[in-house]
Amino acid sequence: MAKQKRKPEYIFEASWEVCNKVGGIYTVLSTKAKTMRDLYKDNVVFIGPDVWEGKDNPWFEEDKTLLADWASMASVYDRLKIRVGRWLVPGNPIVILVDFSQTYAHKDAIYGYMWKKYGVDSLPAYGDYDEASMFAYTTGAVIESFYRFYKLENRNVVAHFNEWMLGMGALYIKDRLPKVGTLFTTHATSIGRSIAGNGKPLYNYLSAYDSDQMARELNMVAKHSIEKIAARQVDCFTTVSDITARECRQLLHREPMVTPNGFEKDFIPVGKEHEDKRLAARRKLINVAEKLLGYDIQPDALLVVTSGRYEYRNKGIDVFIDAMGRLERIKQLEKDVIAFITIPAWIDTARVDLQERLKHKKTPDTPLSHPHVTHWLRNMNNDSILNQVRYLNMENRKEDRVKIIFVPSYLNGNDGIFDVPYYDLLIGMDVSVFPSYYEPWGYTPHESIAFSVPTITTSLAGFGLWMRKMGDKRGMDDGAEVITRDDYNFMEVSEDICNRVFEMTTKSAEQERLLRQAALDRASMADWAHFFVYYQDAYAQALDEAGERGK
Repeated sequence: MAKQKRKPEYIFEASWEVCNKVGGIYTVLSTKAKTMRDLYKDNVVFIGPDVWEGKDNPWFEEDKTLLADWASMASVYDRLKIRVGRWLVPGNPIVILVDFSQTYAHKDAIYGYMWKKYGVDSLPAYGDYDEASMFAYTTGAVIESFYRFYKLENRNVVAHFNEWMLGMGALYIKDRLPKVGTLFTTHATSIGRSIAGNGKPLYNYLSAYDSDQMARELNMVAKHSIEKIAARQVDCFTTVSDITARECRQLLHREPMVTPNGFEKDFIPVGKEHEDKRLAARRKLINVAEKLLGYDIQPDALLVVTSGRYEYRNKGIDVFIDAMGRLERIKQLEKDVIAFITIPAWIDTARVDLQERLKHKKTPDTPLSHPHVTHWLRNMNNDSILNQVRYLNMENRKEDRVKIIFVPSYLNGNDGIFDVPYYDLLIGMDVSVFPSYYEPWGYTPHESIAFSVPTITTSLAGFGLWMRKMGDKRGMDDGAEVITRDDYNFMEVSEDICNRVFEMTTKSAEQERLLRQAALDRASMADWAHFFVYYQDAYAQALDEAGERGK
């Protein structure tokens, strides 16, 4: 008879990105929340940093009636500064925001304790290490306070910590609450990301890297130390993809459980609403392009997008621009291609001259100065994206088939030019391109196909690798293309992307519709309904290990 998997009765999950939209981990947790609450109700508690300093947090709604008896006690007796409420995402789970400022006074003692107990080397720490560690340690104290107040000693409890920033929280719980099952997830190893970001070849030589030596070389000793020790000490260590699992084995010296990232599709429009939003997004994108460039764009122009964090090499931004330069040189290209780079950068303000033009319906007959950018940058002359566009002589003239438009603002609904969220523009695109070199999962292509936008990604993205395992066909006909990428094939990847986007310009309206449906069908295989079972396995493993400790 098969052994029954142990199920958690309480789940604490902590991250720097709970109610704090920074990057992809926010998407992981905020989309997973609904599935978790459906399964575990209000016994799921997320914990995040209270970093808004008195300003309203747009993702958090305080509720002083929630857990009020404990919160009052914790404030008075445990001297914890916390706010309890709901996370304003699907599922509206309970969330505790932690003010950890008072913990700094004990920083040296905490680092001493972590060194003596676990060997965590905090001495070379700099930058955001102190802030993250003080939050992590305080998070451990919050979980302990909750656990003891509600007398959970005989309940199945798991505490889940995300990324090196929460490593000290995991170690705190392992020491102070040995019956609690601990989980630690590395979404990207700090050393792997640093090797890639510093232009070193990560993949061809991965088996030869000594992570401790690389940590010294790259000035990453403290972050690597807490990450490696947390990974080895917790009851269940997880990562998000097979490609990152390779890093973990070599650089953190522990085999992780792979828990792929899902997506919550309930908020994605369907049917007529989807088509209406798609057409509205196209009109907005083409209108901004026309006002910026000073001429009419073909109504059936192919709209292409890349997006994500401004990691010029890691995210493959350099390859994308190079591919668009190649596409411009194809003489058979008969359709306008508008390539949008929606990547937040160091912006000054939205362009007032562009805002003025957007007030009028008529398309002007002259371009604005700097016709590649929608918002002024503080470092216009030193921006890598604009420098590469200039180097390739992509001038955005009317006779040029390929136009590149850099949107360097967060698309949060009030950027001053588009004034709609990213998803409300993504839905209007015809194809997305994410030629990642370092991408532990890759929510950008995942989101793209969820919104029925065919996507191109690489074999070095976790999501791309997953699509390969599911049977990716050559070409765009299944709604996605996974291009093989390694340390040295930049030119081949660029050429391949160029050819795939050119292929998209030759599709009929009916073929485009079938491609969008194929992309959606692919996305339906990668939602949380399919992927949350991996977390349930992780919880069971953590509880089994904690149970052995408690005997």
